Amino acid sequence: MISRVNSLSFIFILPVLKRSNYSTASLVTSRNVSKFRILGIETSCDDTAAAVVDSDGNICGESHFSQQETHLEFGGIIPNVAKELHKLHIKSVVSYRVKKKKIPVNDLDAIAVTMKPGLALSLWVGMTYGKHLSVEYNKPFIPIHHMEAHALTPRLVYKDLEFPFLVLLVSGGHCLLSFAKSITEFYTLGLQLDDAPGETFDKVARQLKLRNMDMFKNKSGGEAIELAAKSGDPFNYEVRSVLSGKRNCDFSFSGLKNAAFRRIKEAEEQYKVKASGVIPNYPDICASFQYTVTRHICHRVQRALAFLEMENLITDPAHKKLVISGGVASNQFLFQSLTKVCSQFNYKTYSPEPALCTDNGIMIAWNGVELYRTNSSRIIHNPEHLYLVDIEPKCPFGVDWRQKVVDRNIKTEPFNFMSS
Repeated sequence: MISRVNSLSFIFILPVLKRSNYSTASLVTSRNVSKFRILGIETSCDDTAAAVVDSDGNICGESHFSQQETHLEFGGIIPNVAKELHKLHIKSVVSYRVKKKKIPVNDLDAIAVTMKPGLALSLWVGMTYGKHLSVEYNKPFIPIHHMEAHALTPRLVYKDLEFPFLVLLVSGGHCLLSFAKSITEFYTLGLQLDDAPGETFDKVARQLKLRNMDMFKNKSGGEAIELAAKSGDPFNYEVRSVLSGKRNCDFSFSGLKNAAFRRIKEAEEQYKVKASGVIPNYPDICASFQYTVTRHICHRVQRALAFLEMENLITDPAHKKLVISGGVASNQFLFQSLTKVCSQFNYKTYSPEPALCTDNGIMIAWNGVELYRTNSSRIIHNPEHLYLVDIEPKCPFGVDWRQKVVDRNIKTEPFNFMSS
């Protein structure tokens, strides 16, 4: 279990602090202390978040400002708006207070900041402020890969989660499968070719106008669809499986989204729904869409598991684990379905609690802990060398092994997770 000092969603720390004298001689690269604390800063998209995590995995404090309400009004994330909101809130988010105990920056051991991938304008705000703290308080700077942080978050929760394992990252901007060998070694088995799953959930929810209903007004598209689907029929409309003829682990969601759009339009015409109205069979469409997305993801994971078996990459039964992370990982229908698929290969499924699935400062701080503990070469110990690292809005996630999957020519019959 995670030890949380405070679970409030928005609190303040690091208020008024004395500046430490700059001295490059005091910067050491060896870990001479067994206990340490890392500050993590996350601004890759539309969440301004920060947290402090110690070497034992205790969350010493966390803070989060969500821009969701603002961007929902625009119908999508506006990069310039996201940047200005990050600039407006980052100082207060990072300067939070944990109950009555203050955590001075001088008591931290390093600053970890998301540097890639993400929205360029958003990443820039976090990087600039993180570098400022690194120079101002003479602290090592740890550049963080956003997707690696998501992949490693479950290791904070599950202490028995050892390498290697399979990772599925599903979010509003990404969908990928990766073989995780160590904290810095990832091998990509599959990527999304078009829309990400979280993005399609949001677009379908917007097309359904679910926000016009009070019960969905303050929920994200994915949350609204998952809730509505509970009272719907997942077999209301049938969509042919996508990429069924491609023996790889890549993902495609645009076709599933467009099929849902067509069904919504047909229903609006059938029921003569007005511009702001919601079609009466929206639960069925939500359930059907959620099912088709889940079926597609499960089939690709099924092939990835078969690939790992063929390559003998995970032979120890104790390591046969699928880690599911990212914002869409909080969808319980998806998680339960994947658990059923994995059971056929004697794999167990792991996913952090919903609050840790979405973008947050805890995952950045924890990734920083893992890198700091191993004295990673990624760490910038000398503030004069900070110019060597910059944001990378678009960057690969590990080594591309997708062709290796194709070369194996793995035929898989989709597992019927609905009947088991």
